[in-house]
Amino acid sequence: MADSIFGHPLPLRRFFWSPPIFREWSGSTALMDWLEYPSAHIFKINVPGFGKEDIKVQVEEGNILHMKGEVAKEESNPKETVWHVAERGTGKRDFSREIELPENVKLDQIKAQVENGVLTIVVPKDTTPKPSKVRNIHITSKL
Repeated sequence: MADSIFGHPLPLRRFFWSPPIFREWSGSTALMDWLEYPSAHIFKINVPGFGKEDIKVQVEEGNILHMKGEVAKEESNPKETVWHVAERGTGKRDFSREIELPENVKLDQIKAQVENGVLTIVVPKDTTPKPSKVRNIHITSKL
């Protein structure tokens, strides 16, 4: 169905996906909360075991907030080691999340910190009024 999504006409997709627009979710355990306050958007992402040197936060393509992390397992086990349970995973761990930010944010003032396994990103809002995108056209009787 090209003209509908979940049984709803496409014009309603803005209601369901704007904001937030998640461009990528890798299925990682980096679960996220997005809170909006009058002065800022706050993102809190679970990143247990990742340090600040393992995480990269970037703004791409104008207003896409991209958060990614990669860390290799530090344990080295002899060849004769027998694993009975491996719930914590083996090898490298990574995550990647992309979110389209709203237009009314100050991209040059974004701050991020990681503490106690939580990455917190503060995206300040731009509260200055924007000029109207509507332009009236004068109508005459002759062209």
